[in-house]
Formats: sequence, structure tokens, C-alpha cells
Amino acid sequence: MSSLRFAVIGIDHDHIFGQVQSMLSAGAELVGYHADDNDLTRRFAETYPDSPRVSDKRRLLEDETVALIVSAAVPADRAAIAVEAMRHGKDVMVDKPGVTSFEQLAEVKAVQAETGRIFSICYSEHFETGSTVKAGELVQAGAIGDVIHTTGIGPHRLRKPQRPGWFFERQRYGGILCDIASHQCEQFLFFTNSLDAEVLSATVANRANQDKPGLQDYGDIHLRTGSATGYIRVDWFTPDGLPVWGDGRLFILGTEGTIELRKYIDVEGRPGKDHLFLTDRKGTRHIDCSGVELPYGRQLLADIRDRTETAMPQARCFKAMELALTAQRLAEQGRG
Repeated sequence: MSSLRFAVIGIDHDHIFGQVQSMLSAGAELVGYHADDNDLTRRFAETYPDSPRVSDKRRLLEDETVALIVSAAVPADRAAIAVEAMRHGKDVMVDKPGVTSFEQLAEVKAVQAETGRIFSICYSEHFETGSTVKAGELVQAGAIGDVIHTTGIGPHRLRKPQRPGWFFERQRYGGILCDIASHQCEQFLFFTNSLDAEVLSATVANRANQDKPGLQDYGDIHLRTGSATGYIRVDWFTPDGLPVWGDGRLFILGTEGTIELRKYIDVEGRPGKDHLFLTDRKGTRHIDCSGVELPYGRQLLADIRDRTETAMPQARCFKAMELALTAQRLAEQGRG
């Protein structure tokens, strides 16, 4: 079978490199890209010199040999790109957040149902992180019993002078819970094996960046299902002294054990990233997950060919964004 051909429309976040690499590693072929001129687009051109840049996105959308459109455009623009691509018969993989409003979510869901195309959000803190993938394997194997709680922490470094203007515009990035916390909403659903949840409370704030009034630099969410609860905290306060962009962590509480992930760094401990700590009735152990295979690209490629949902159920993809949007609205209404 010939390799699957895909194209990129929109390069405004460096997550695009992980998205593209996931498909290339699975054996897909990058055939072109359309994007505004910016530093990221120029770096993309240097990274993939054999992939042509096209000035008219219709060349990619109307190319019947292109099966998948990949996008990391400005967050508020991703839904429109996805809708147009699906209506051209393409499957879609976008960076998180896939949408920035309930109106966008409703339209994307309607067009996905109408066309039967795949709309996939690449939640990189799950699909591009070996420790999260390994934790999923352990939980599904019953290593810690039934999951009854997760705590997801997503700190990020602000790098304020390097950010583009849209990064500080609430309507363009969607708010901190819609944006960053969609990662943790997806992981909560995944690890609790749920397709629905309730947002109990949520808050957002601008604590230390009053010169950028559109920025929210802190947010949290409290979630609940019929059998589990979850807490999420996200922020833009990673200290400059940390050698990585954020000390992302996930705690999973089960009825027979616990798992802790230090996704990007083990502070003052073991080198590298993707550290998993498992505690059960037999004791404690550290698992190095740096070599764990990341199946998302391979599974998405298979889903495109076989019309299956192995990379991520479509319902969970949409529900994670619905939870993030619900929390964002609740927080901004001041009722969290």
C-alpha cells in the first residue's frame, strides 16, 4: 500500500513539529504546507526542505491524493480550517485547543458527523509523552485497581518577549483553561475511562502580568464523574531556573496503588524526562519511559485507512474540549 499523504495548513505554534513527526514516523508522506510568513514557518521550511510551500491552500484541499490536513494555526482559526478540510473530504489533526468557543465546537461536531471524517486533536502531553502512554498501559492492565482520582499539573514558562501578539488576546487563544487545561481534561477522561464528567468549579486569573490584560496566567478545575474526581492546575509561572519549559506532573490514585509521572524533569533526581513512579502492594519502583513507543501517529494512520477509532475515540476528543470550554466559561462568570 502506498504511503498516506498529508499536508499542513497553519503554522503558528511549535507543536506543529511534534504533530508532523508523529505522522512521518508512522510512514506518512508530507507533501506540502500553507502558512503565513513567520519565524516558525521559516524554521519549518528549514526542517522539511523537501516539502513545498504553496501560496493557495486550495491546492492542498483540492488534491484528492491528500488524505489528512494537519494544523497548528492560531487557536481561534483551527476550527474553520478543520471544517473546510472535512468538507473537502480530508481527515484532520489539529493542535490543542481544537476549538475556542462552544459555537466552534458545535460546528465541528456537526460537520464531522455530516462528512464522516476524523477530527483528531493532538493532545501532546498525552500522545507525545512516553510516561503518559506507559501509565495508560499500566492502568488498563489493572496495576493500581480502579482509578478514583487524578491530579494534573501543567506549568509553563511564559517567555513573554518571544510570544506573538495573538498569545495575549483572550478571543484568539481561548483562555488558559480552554488552551492548556484541555490536555488535562483529556487525560482525566482517559484514565478514568469516562466519556462524560461534571465541572464542579473553575477559576482563572491574571496574577502577575497586568501589562497584558488579555492573558490569564493561572487557572484550575475540579471535575467529577460517577466514580472519580479530578483536579487540574495550569499556569505560566515556570521559574527561569528550571532547565525545561515546565515540570508537568500527573498523579493517578487507584484503589490498589498510585502512579506519579514527572513528565519532563525529575527535579534534583534522575536525568532526562518521562519518569514514572509506581506504588502498589508489592512496594515502589521507578520506570524509565523515555524509550516507550508513541503509538498515536501509527494508530491515526491506521484509523484513516480503516475508518476506525484506535488513536482516540471521537467522543472523547470532543468531550475533552467541551469540559475545557465549560470550565473556562464557569471561571469567567466568577462562579467557580
